[in-house]
Amino acid sequence: MRAHRPTATFPDHLNALYDAFPFERSLAHDPVLLVRPFGSSRRSAEVAGIFAATLAIGNTTAIQGSFRKVLDLAGGDLAAYVDTVDERTWPDAFGPFKHRWIRGDQLGYLALRLRQVYREHGSLEQVFLDGLASQAGFPGGLAALSAALRGPAATHGGAPGAPRGYASLFPSPLESHSPCKRLTLFVRWMVRSGFPDLGVWSRVPASLLRVPLDQHVYWIAYHLGLTRRKSPSWAAVEEVTEALRAVDPEDPVKYDFVLCHTGISGDCPKHREIRVCGACAVRPDCLLWRGRRTT
Repeated sequence: MRAHRPTATFPDHLNALYDAFPFERSLAHDPVLLVRPFGSSRRSAEVAGIFAATLAIGNTTAIQGSFRKVLDLAGGDLAAYVDTVDERTWPDAFGPFKHRWIRGDQLGYLALRLRQVYREHGSLEQVFLDGLASQAGFPGGLAALSAALRGPAATHGGAPGAPRGYASLFPSPLESHSPCKRLTLFVRWMVRSGFPDLGVWSRVPASLLRVPLDQHVYWIAYHLGLTRRKSPSWAAVEEVTEALRAVDPEDPVKYDFVLCHTGISGDCPKHREIRVCGACAVRPDCLLWRGRRTT
């Protein structure tokens, strides 16, 4: 069987899906909803954004609930909390908090790392830009963020060691095959000025962004022929992004929110069901419907 490729009319179908999409409905079920109130300050947006993106595992209701709990434990101001955390207080900063496999001590160490990053670099945007300027480009920017958030290895008399499992929260595309969904999602929130993102980073062009490849986006992208990869990976991220860039070179990742929530909402049932799929603008492009009648 030949590889499934996007059809010639796919750009028109994708834009029709985007133009008709109920953004406000889906915003209520996305972690960016809770980050948007911090968008008036780059630092507040960065800190809230990296905590929310780090917690972006599992269903959206649980993610939002966990972020609200972290925000409450930090006194309602995560950026101010980062300024006060230190080597003595970080292990107990968030107490017995747990979200999936993420623990309170890991988030306390994240707060400690952020305090140091701001002292050394001034912003997470600057960290990303330093990596972006390398030969690795966008993956280099993510790698720089990953390294800064992980922090130095423990040494005698040096920085405290990270808690068990902490480093795995911030994979690098230069060190693994991970799609690095959470860091890529964070960068999308910071860079894009289009709804629903915050656009607080002014020096990173939206054209350079990569798609945050979660399971919903991957499944739909695969069935639309945007990637041939059999599982989510950084190679799949690059393939899907290139396919979307062919539709909109200046803002390819604007379609991420729509594809993701088409899956989350059940608008895409992930099987042939004409009652649901019939109205879908990209149904003619879907592998499940290729060569099949609708009656």
